[in-house]
Amino acid sequence: MVDWNSPAVLQAQGTAFLRLQHVMAGWYFWEFVVSCSFDWKFISGSHKFRWPMIFYFAGRYCLLFAIIGLLIALDVTDTEINCKPLFGFLQFAGNGAVGFASINLAIRTMAIWGQQLSIVIPLVILILGHWTLIFQGVIVQTQWVPGSGCVIIATRPNILSAMFIYSVCLDFIVLVLAAWKLYDRRGHSQIVKLLFQDGLIYFTVAFFANIVATTFMLLNLNPVMTSMFNVPAALAGTVVACRAVRRLFKFSQKTPEVYTGIKVENTQEGKDRGRVPSRSIAFATHPTADIAMQGVHVKMTTETDSHGDYKGGNSRFD
Repeated sequence: MVDWNSPAVLQAQGTAFLRLQHVMAGWYFWEFVVSCSFDWKFISGSHKFRWPMIFYFAGRYCLLFAIIGLLIALDVTDTEINCKPLFGFLQFAGNGAVGFASINLAIRTMAIWGQQLSIVIPLVILILGHWTLIFQGVIVQTQWVPGSGCVIIATRPNILSAMFIYSVCLDFIVLVLAAWKLYDRRGHSQIVKLLFQDGLIYFTVAFFANIVATTFMLLNLNPVMTSMFNVPAALAGTVVACRAVRRLFKFSQKTPEVYTGIKVENTQEGKDRGRVPSRSIAFATHPTADIAMQGVHVKMTTETDSHGDYKGGNSRFD
């Protein structure tokens, strides 16, 4: 029988923990660098910033700063630092990244349902419940050990495991709602396939990552093993969620396809203007007529010469 709290076991697991976190940090830094061009297009104004992107950037940069702080906590062993506020920030930023990843998926489902209040209100309530657990999971007890740096001496595994289980349940509800709405259209549209596949991939990756982290937290073998897989779980969910956001945006930049959450009214005015009801969100890119909608507005004009050949075009994204 292994004594999980023996000094030899704790030392071996501490070494494994250190190596795993550095591997995860390297992966996330690579992921961050190769996708910086997408962020820069919004920062520089090349793409118009819209409110759903707040949660994309929040989750992405929360995890970045959490990883940097974690490396400081792990690698600074000679100069004494105040461990408590550092690890408090790490817990909040890391857990917050998990929350923002779920929000990114939930916003997509709200859009798929045309922002119907019967869907939006319950999802918002569930998200608030998730964040209640996130804030409660910030507390962690640490101490400075000369030569070893900051060492975790106690955590709140019940709160943290509840947070990860809640995250899995929330993501499952969001995925089911999205799949329910998209089911009848799954064979007729590339954007529907993209929405469904990305949602399924995100849930699968986040589910297994969160289950592993939750299992070790519930086992509560020792403080090191309890926290061993928290960072990989947060990192996996955030990376997949951010990739899904970028894939949808890039898809909308090159594919002349529109998805609306609710049907357009069959009226002459609707046919002439291509107007979508005001509470729907559409994903659109290159339509040949003016489309007025909440979320995306694309206007394109083209010109032809006397022989009917294509001459040029201008497009504007509002």
